[in-house]
Amino acid sequence: MAALFGSRVRRLRVAAGLTQAELGEKAHVVASRITQVERASGARPTLELARTLDDALAADDLLVDLWPYVYRETFPDWSRRFMEYAERAVSICEYAAHVVPGLLQTEDYARALLSVGRTLSGKEQLEERVAARIGRQARLWSPGHPELWVILDKSVLRRPIGGRAVMRDQLASLLEAAEERHITVQVLPFDQGEHGALGGSLTLLTMPDGSETVYTEGADYGQLVEEPSEVRPYRETYDRLRAAALPPLMSLDMIRSALEDNREASVPSRSQRRRVAQEQLQQPGGWQLRGGGRRLPRHRPRP
Repeated sequence: MAALFGSRVRRLRVAAGLTQAELGEKAHVVASRITQVERASGARPTLELARTLDDALAADDLLVDLWPYVYRETFPDWSRRFMEYAERAVSICEYAAHVVPGLLQTEDYARALLSVGRTLSGKEQLEERVAARIGRQARLWSPGHPELWVILDKSVLRRPIGGRAVMRDQLASLLEAAEERHITVQVLPFDQGEHGALGGSLTLLTMPDGSETVYTEGADYGQLVEEPSEVRPYRETYDRLRAAALPPLMSLDMIRSALEDNREASVPSRSQRRRVAQEQLQQPGGWQLRGGGRRLPRHRPRP
């Protein structure tokens, strides 16, 4: 894909009558960078460079549309195959143990998650990954959208990824998405105890021909399962999770409850905590600090 991207840049450049140096000047990069892009050598083009080249060559978003495929080549083979399957799937069933699945993440929620990645080289790469993740959501709203069924562990609703404001927006977005007829959201309560997918996420993809593929993922690994005999146990695990989870309407009530709790919860600032502590110290029978910071109760006068 990097070679295809480079050949398109070269063809557009030649058609525009530009040298590599002239295109580099328009794109605010050195001529050697244009050479690297056209030869598919060196670092792959960033999303920002793809946009700049698209504008400089009046390519009508051709290069921007190609960029996700170039970007995808930076992922392991199994991850790229999963993305390819997901783009063709007619049904996507996910269980998420720790975070909201990528297809339903808000931009700020995704940015907060991706910012803790240990493989990021800087802010530019972070924004590229956020753009790529949010871009994959477009298919969910296209005319040929897949059916999406998501089971969220209750802990997903209670972990304030990105802070409370970001989490409030994410929970509200979940409720909005669940109003769509092709999206179903369930919540698995804590009292269900142990289950077959407890260690991480589980995604089942159904292809147009009815075949199924499974993708499992932990914090630092992923596995794609394609053999039908190996897929079957994962399907059974997911069906059990779906039966154990709360019904969709009750699940939405639980998400609303988490949203309300998030709105009401507030952590006092340091100055507020200090003021409260001082007020408590001034109360009769309160606590006093004595030598070395040791707290002793105030002595009350004897009756």
